[in-house]
Amino acid sequence: MNTVLPISRLATLLLAAAPLLAGAQALGAADCKPGELPAARHERRLGPLTERELGMARTAWKYFENNTQPSGLANAVDNYPSTTMWDTASYLGAIVAARELGVIAPQQADERLAKALAALGGLAFFRDELPNKVYHTKTLEKVDYANRPGEIGFSALDLGRLLVLLKVVKERYPQHAEAVDRFVLRWKWTHVVDRTGMMFGAILDKDRNVQYVQEGRLGYEEYAAKGFQLWGIPTELAARPEPYATTLIYCVEVPYDARDPRKYSQHNYVVTESYALDGIEFNWDLASDRDTDDRRHSHGWMADFAHRVYQAQENRWRATGILTARSEHQLDAEPYFVYDTVFTDGYAWNTITEPGQYVPQFAAVSLKAALGMWALWKSDYTDRLFEEITRHADPGRGFMEGILENGKGPIRAYTANNNGIMLETLLFKAQGKLLKWGPGTPGLWERSGPGRTDGRSAASVPSPAPAPAAAGCGRPASAPC
Repeated sequence: MNTVLPISRLATLLLAAAPLLAGAQALGAADCKPGELPAARHERRLGPLTERELGMARTAWKYFENNTQPSGLANAVDNYPSTTMWDTASYLGAIVAARELGVIAPQQADERLAKALAALGGLAFFRDELPNKVYHTKTLEKVDYANRPGEIGFSALDLGRLLVLLKVVKERYPQHAEAVDRFVLRWKWTHVVDRTGMMFGAILDKDRNVQYVQEGRLGYEEYAAKGFQLWGIPTELAARPEPYATTLIYCVEVPYDARDPRKYSQHNYVVTESYALDGIEFNWDLASDRDTDDRRHSHGWMADFAHRVYQAQENRWRATGILTARSEHQLDAEPYFVYDTVFTDGYAWNTITEPGQYVPQFAAVSLKAALGMWALWKSDYTDRLFEEITRHADPGRGFMEGILENGKGPIRAYTANNNGIMLETLLFKAQGKLLKWGPGTPGLWERSGPGRTDGRSAASVPSPAPAPAAAGCGRPASAPC
């Protein structure tokens, strides 16, 4: 079992890293002291938005003005009629943020939420079980990643994030609770969570047979598990950080998933997005925590791991002068999507495609990651990130995806996930965590769902078939897994 802070190992590795640390100190980095984590002492940015920040919210919302289809769903990528459940969750978060920040009127927000929920409620599911990984946003047909008609499986991680935002909508706006509940009551939970609380996605093999495969790695897995917990679905194993290990990166023991990528055919990405979303939407609290004090975090190890992922990135900047805000992101040319990591597959600052090709030329400052860091850690470094973010937007299209580290300019891709998370982040700055609990009036789900409090839960459903060695994606996105 790894401890959160293995002091003896840290002290040993510091000796091996002495030349690197000397260079970092020469560039003005803080002394590398075992057990010290400055990020944990940073305040959050909480308070009304400035006019400049409100202008950023209006710019981010422009993406959704341009990309919402008459069907009620929004495109995951600018001007391309396709979406995943993860990106649909980002659209729901964007509507909530735009309404609460006054970017759109409450009536307009209600109309958008009603259309989006009606669209979700009418979707045909994968094998009549759960929402397919991808849908055409004009026709609402099940499609593959090339937007051709057909079903390809479901993603537990995408569904977990969608469950978070559906709960946010239900608790904040009771007028939409029935539509939310009716949609989720259609879900069949048998194959997505087993008796142990492990999450599974569905894929089709070359013969079009369904395989249910364990899905998720440290960070994304535990965040998505909270989505299921919000609806009373136990995800005990998926919610645990173990098995994890740590690696020394710029004076920080950074945690990563210890499952071997060579054995399980799944990369153990360490990126900012999952930890930032957990902070913005949950305040690094447990899913059941109804405390409104943003100064306390009941999910202690999640907060600690988030601080470490942040601190390694700030320390890299102090040592090298390279602005760093790593996360998965889209590209505006092939390969169109990369995992831009703090650590994965044995290497720090490893930028790879889904098949694992090393593509360092696409390392970038992710705008959604940078803004999340700015909101969650008030520091001189995130002030620098903020100034960089503001320069990379098109007022008529939204915020660009990122800024290449090699100096070759911005990534001129515009996405629902990037602009939606940026809107969520600005709402967090104004109001604190997005999950605001309502009066708790029992609705359709509470009376009928598998998570109802009558002694029956998702643990009573059969376990899925044994999973093969190959697992699902680290975090499915608007790109093939």
